[in-house]
Amino acid sequence: MHTALAIGLFVVVLALVIIQPRGLSIGWTAAVGGTLALVLHIVSWANVGEVIGIVWDATLTFVAVILISLILDAAGFFEWAALWMARASRGRGIRLFLLLGILGAMVAMFFANDGAALILTPIMIAEIRALGFGSRATIALVMTSGFIADTTSLPLVVSNLVNIVSADFFHLGFIHFMVRMLPVDIVALGASLTVLYWFYRRDLPRTAEVNALKAPEEAIRDPKVFRVSWIILALLLGGYFLSQILHWPVSLFAGSAALVFLAVSYRSPNIPVKRLVLEAPWKVVVFSIGMYVVVFGLRNAGLTHLLSEVLSALASHNTFWATIGTGFIAAILSSVMNNMPTVMIGALAIHQAVVHANVRHLMAYANVIGCDLGPKFTPIGSLATLLWLNVLERRDIRISWGYYMRVGLTLTVPVLLVTLVALWGWSWVMLR
Repeated sequence: MHTALAIGLFVVVLALVIIQPRGLSIGWTAAVGGTLALVLHIVSWANVGEVIGIVWDATLTFVAVILISLILDAAGFFEWAALWMARASRGRGIRLFLLLGILGAMVAMFFANDGAALILTPIMIAEIRALGFGSRATIALVMTSGFIADTTSLPLVVSNLVNIVSADFFHLGFIHFMVRMLPVDIVALGASLTVLYWFYRRDLPRTAEVNALKAPEEAIRDPKVFRVSWIILALLLGGYFLSQILHWPVSLFAGSAALVFLAVSYRSPNIPVKRLVLEAPWKVVVFSIGMYVVVFGLRNAGLTHLLSEVLSALASHNTFWATIGTGFIAAILSSVMNNMPTVMIGALAIHQAVVHANVRHLMAYANVIGCDLGPKFTPIGSLATLLWLNVLERRDIRISWGYYMRVGLTLTVPVLLVTLVALWGWSWVMLR
């Protein structure tokens, strides 16, 4: 009975989070789900405290990073970068494709996959239309931006909310995480651009009239904030490194940078600070706590223990199969039940698995890769993808779920495999 209640509650909450009937907030859904888990004795108050201890740093860091992204976007930072990349292509279509892909990877790296998908996509659509590309080229470049945003959100702890949760759970420091994942992310970027070019090679434009675009400098709406932002971002990056050395939470540095950005932008006539603060994803804080409380119900029902036995069996063969198996299991689960609950389910199962400490960390990184890339299989794999599709629809670009899944399955499987092999190979090199 207890197991059935835990599974039933999880399924209902997950369905409501994905569908969001009548615009129902994911925060309200998760909060009610977590409350019901307590009322039905699926979880205890001690479990709630444990969840808060795991997710508070991750969610506050995520909110801070997105708030910084919103301020930079209002100042024209990302539009300037996109225009600069477009001009650097010198009118060559393939070079434009590659440079925009690299830009998406860089934005995902420092401002999270959500920032790359939701902030950069409208800018790219405006550029594509200004260049006069047809519908096939438009779809190719838009799909590239959406795909790259997730597949290259591996290198830093702050590149994806999934990364932050995993790093906090397994106590993976910012520097250690970057050293392990940055080379892997470069491989993921190369693999992503390769499969995207192969799939869309007939649709990509051969030339681009980049002179039709405005100069990058014209995109800067607040020169003062634009100039100061480089200094703040450099200090923030240094703060990330200090977070591991000092053993301080990453959210302390990200939050401080967000407050400095707010102070610098407060008197700007072009940056609506109050509106941006309200638009920050505060509901993610409530969602993370509530959803993970519901997930803890699955652990208490013994379901994560079953997964841990599967992972233990994979690790009993060798580290290669432990890496590949963990990554693909996480990817498949993410594609059908969203990557946010999946990363916690995977983390709990890896923690319970009977494996060596080095193998456990390797599986933790493989779980991150699976949860970062797995959402590309289906539109429901991540909330960012659902929001990204909504952004496209509001701009009269409609991508059906059938088309998305056909492209996602075709492109993601090889990229996921290559990326997991790269993780295994780089881990082997580091241990020598």
